[in-house]
Amino acid sequence: MNSQHVPFANDSWAFLIADSLEKVHPDTDPRPRDPSVPMSTFLGETLSFQVAIRPPLLRSFRPTSGLTLSVGGALGANAAIHQAELVPCALAAFPDHDGGYDRDTPGLYPDLLRPRPDGGIKPLIGGWTSAWIDITVDDGALAGSHEVPVSVTSATGQTLFQDTITITVLGRRLPELAIVNSHWFHCDGLASYYGVEVFSEEHWDAIDAFIASAADMGVNSLLTPTWTPPLDTAVGGERLPTQLIGITDDGGEYSFDFSLLERWLGICARHGIKHLEIAHLFTQWGAGFTPAIYVTTESGSERRFGWDVPATDPSYRTLMAALLPELRAVLARHWSLEKVFFHISDEPHGEEALASYLAAKAVVADLLEGLEVVDALSDYAFYTSGAVPRPIVATDAVGPFMDAGMDRLWVYYCTAQEVGVANRFIAMPSARNRVLGHQLFAMNCSGFLHWGFNFYNNVHSVSPIDPFQDTCAGGGFQGGDSFMVYPGTSGTPWASIRYKVFAQAMADHRAFTLLEELAGRDAVMDIINHNGQGGPLAMDSFDYDPVHYLRSRELVNAAIAAATP
Repeated sequence: MNSQHVPFANDSWAFLIADSLEKVHPDTDPRPRDPSVPMSTFLGETLSFQVAIRPPLLRSFRPTSGLTLSVGGALGANAAIHQAELVPCALAAFPDHDGGYDRDTPGLYPDLLRPRPDGGIKPLIGGWTSAWIDITVDDGALAGSHEVPVSVTSATGQTLFQDTITITVLGRRLPELAIVNSHWFHCDGLASYYGVEVFSEEHWDAIDAFIASAADMGVNSLLTPTWTPPLDTAVGGERLPTQLIGITDDGGEYSFDFSLLERWLGICARHGIKHLEIAHLFTQWGAGFTPAIYVTTESGSERRFGWDVPATDPSYRTLMAALLPELRAVLARHWSLEKVFFHISDEPHGEEALASYLAAKAVVADLLEGLEVVDALSDYAFYTSGAVPRPIVATDAVGPFMDAGMDRLWVYYCTAQEVGVANRFIAMPSARNRVLGHQLFAMNCSGFLHWGFNFYNNVHSVSPIDPFQDTCAGGGFQGGDSFMVYPGTSGTPWASIRYKVFAQAMADHRAFTLLEELAGRDAVMDIINHNGQGGPLAMDSFDYDPVHYLRSRELVNAAIAAATP
């Protein structure tokens, strides 16, 4: 590839090749790809790069004609082309954020990757845009080094830009992700956005497509709406019901229909989902109340539980005593119970919440015996008290848990993890997203959790949003916190830049695991610990230089190739 470090200009057009960790903002010259870093990929892995494009900086009242980007060579048929589009971001960062953001003001930010299967790219008058190219090779016959020509032509057929990059296809596959990567899947947002009936065939088609997309991002565990998850719902409010288990009250005795749940399990299995999270048994923020559960009676469907029914109400114990044993039996027939996680309540905090959490847990403790119960939290007292033996710990609160020698550490981040730790907000640089794979491996974490794969509601689910117009959940969360994919046409998910980079982070972890098997853990740590921060990689200490992550991964790939018989 050309080694110039300034945009390549032709007739006042400007072009350059950028790597996948550069966010191309319209008003700033993008950082060109460092040609000293090789580009290699394993079979089945997706390698990404960008072509940044700026039209002539001329005053014009006429839209610029579209361009066509082409990828040639033997790998050209394996290329998928997207355009990185700008989305509105009303809340880029909270006022007390750290310095590790690209920008912190409201504006238009590059995030949406709109598919362009014909290679058509629309230039942005007066500013930069980029074509995002993915190359995924599944054919082992293509192993080896390939010259990949890239060109951009005008509507009249004039070649405005051409370059060639070298990509090496490594002739083996990475192992499966060795940790749990769980994301909360929100069926209500799909029904609301597409305007379809819950669990209609159109809804199921969208669910299937979005679960497949989650799996492609490296997700191997999903939140399952056995009943509508009591999450991110205003106290006293209710989300659109998405309850997979049919519950009927037959004159004082409950009966259950698991057919929708079994359909969900089949979709998950087909897309390689290995683990399941069952919807929380009690409300968020302390487990004080019951989920909104619907029951069919002779009079029709009624909401029998919710914010108006306390967690310790005997009627809820009656339901759970009937339901949970049958649910266990269904899961055991279709899944491995060792790969099913139950929740009591999300993010309990403080003494009052500890008391209500323990009271709620006592309602179902005997029914969950022998099952894995996990909950996200940052309050260390919930661990030391024994209330949550298997916590999922906020990344900015892991210190005490690690000091205590806790094994099988799960971590999570969300809107609150905005200072000093990794995250994936739209306004953050992509390196802050990519580092997570390094951290999870270095910290020996056994799992990661995020709450927002496709949450298309505003804060507390007061109403649905259009994620193309609102990336901040109504203004309450930093842009991008609540979803990773956009709801594209005909029930098809469209990726974000953040989605692609997070998938790369999980692929990094898989590569680290493989090198550990081939050459030992020290060989991996020697590479990833050179983080430029004066010490070993930590949750709150990492390199912001994107080239570090590209180079370290290439060093790992080279070590794997050298150690492979």
